[in-house]
Amino acid sequence: MKIFITGGAGYIGSAAAQALLEAGHSVTVYDSLVTGHRLALPEKAKFIHASLDDSHALTNALTPGEFDAVMHFAAFIEAGESMKDPGRFFKNNFVNSLSLIESATRAGIKKFVFSSTAAVYVSSEEPLKEDSPLGPTNVYGQTKLMTEQTLEWYRQIHGLHFAALRYFNACGALPGRGEAHQPESHLIPLVLRVALGERSSASIFGTDYPTPDGTCIRDYIHIEDLVSAHLLALNALDQNDKLIYNIGSGTGYSVREVIETARKVTGQTIPVIESPRRAGDSARLVASSEKIRRELNWKPQHDNLHDIIESAWQWHKSHPKGYEE
Repeated sequence: MKIFITGGAGYIGSAAAQALLEAGHSVTVYDSLVTGHRLALPEKAKFIHASLDDSHALTNALTPGEFDAVMHFAAFIEAGESMKDPGRFFKNNFVNSLSLIESATRAGIKKFVFSSTAAVYVSSEEPLKEDSPLGPTNVYGQTKLMTEQTLEWYRQIHGLHFAALRYFNACGALPGRGEAHQPESHLIPLVLRVALGERSSASIFGTDYPTPDGTCIRDYIHIEDLVSAHLLALNALDQNDKLIYNIGSGTGYSVREVIETARKVTGQTIPVIESPRRAGDSARLVASSEKIRRELNWKPQHDNLHDIIESAWQWHKSHPKGYEE
């Protein structure tokens, strides 16, 4: 297939692009490089340097009959920041997604795989299922839910087949490909930067959540397993017009547990500063991924937090400046 990937110079998008190429597909990456990295682009992918809010560039890129499917990764991801500057997130994550969906539909593209998030759910003590109550606690999650709802209407009206993959916490690294957001907001790379001496301490935002150690609990999923789910979902859209799946490990780890595991992996003390809660953080987000395991025979290969952090640590040690070297 010929695949059009937005955000294909980012952490997950570039890994998906590489996996698609290795599976024999043709890949065109469309990325503004505002948060992505040119050096993360797979060598064999065609690259279009443009933003989704550039309607002329997007229309020219999505030539009718040129592509079989869209994979949409492009988004701002900082949940805390979305509560400080909501307009920026609504415009980039929702308005630009709407433009992409509309342009793809006009181009005759019938398959659309969307990078969604566990932040669409209400926090729960139980593992979250695809039919668990929806209720974002931050603007970031709201923009993703609105995009899912838009895809549903385009399915009903235009026959667009779509998959919404609700990620939990993507993490880990692949050979030569790791996590280097600017600014970085994810726990594991922030903690590893402390171990590398690039930061003085790690931060814990909130120690009074209703969890065993008072810190937030999250489900961590290795990027390789996340990408494999995308390829399965893409192929499954031949026989299905709507797929919604949680992509997680099913195991929750608290912020303190992640930091302690990073100390063991790196052999560093990793000082910590405890701060008040951030607006929009849920106490617990853990996946039940039984549906995609059952329906698409998804088989994650990485289920050990120590090994996941070890893979990230090896990448960060070999890329101390990320992709900027």
